[in-house]
Amino acid sequence: MVLRAGRFSARVGRRALTVTVVLAVLAVALAFTGLARGATWSPPGEVLAALTGRGDQVLVITQWRLPRVVAALVFGAALALGGAVLQHLTRNPLGSPDVLGLDAGAYTGALLVLTVAGGSATHLTVAPLAGGVLTAAVVYLLSLRSGLDRMLLVVVGIATHAVLTAVNQWLVLRAELEVAMAAGSWSTGSLNGLDWADVRLPFLVIGVLAGLLAVLSGAMRQAGLGDELAVTTGVRLGRLRVLALLAGVGATATVTAICGPIVFVALAAPHIARRLARADGEALLPAALTGAVLLLGADLVAQSLFAPVALPVGVVTTAVGGAYLLWLLVKEVRRS
Repeated sequence: MVLRAGRFSARVGRRALTVTVVLAVLAVALAFTGLARGATWSPPGEVLAALTGRGDQVLVITQWRLPRVVAALVFGAALALGGAVLQHLTRNPLGSPDVLGLDAGAYTGALLVLTVAGGSATHLTVAPLAGGVLTAAVVYLLSLRSGLDRMLLVVVGIATHAVLTAVNQWLVLRAELEVAMAAGSWSTGSLNGLDWADVRLPFLVIGVLAGLLAVLSGAMRQAGLGDELAVTTGVRLGRLRVLALLAGVGATATVTAICGPIVFVALAAPHIARRLARADGEALLPAALTGAVLLLGADLVAQSLFAPVALPVGVVTTAVGGAYLLWLLVKEVRRS
């Protein structure tokens, strides 16, 4: 199916389009559920009235619940995009930020700012990105032999993640009590307590990075057919890989800077999206919607499981994602 808008056109598979629409509807339904859920459930009429600025629940729904719901959707999409890009670049189903240690590297950058530089807002925005990019460069260089060994890349990434996790624990232990408590709570990955002031800048950064990936998506599809064919069709592979890596790592690092490391969404969402859409490529839009649905669904479970106590969403994603990672590892080993 060819979709046209003026001079622009795009070829879209019917199944991929159907999956995208279904995922979008599911995301809206979960978002509405998140807006209705609280200490007491708000009727649908009150939720709709509050969104239009009417009724007694305007403050609760638009200022307390809505930022968290929108953050879950946007951050879930950002994590999925980061995972899809890294799996595309490494051509390895295990090539996600949390498995390769990039989340741990971003968290290290944030911890260094918190414990050494005082943790200004500007530093907390830049440091996780720097930590994630530096970790990606180290993992990539350590995985080079005569060329890029993609299975070695995963092994090096897992080892790097273990080392950085130990470093992060040491930084937390040597920090002052208040900083250590905040960092320890942050390390689980949580959407608790977010408001509009916390998410405006991250939303802007993620929007810019998502736009960059949309521009690069055509070249990424060409690169997925093989390096030689991509070069002959005019794709500049070096620039493409650098820009895609910066966008993917930047998206996940931005989420880490605000919420802490939320694991396994970046790993699982691209796989699920490709299976649903039966796509051979990166399937960025279905992956983003799948990530949004996964994170918002996990957050609803985290809020409801031990209500009125709200668990960090990272606890739920870790519990579910650990089994998924084990299945992928076994599958990849058998294939190798």
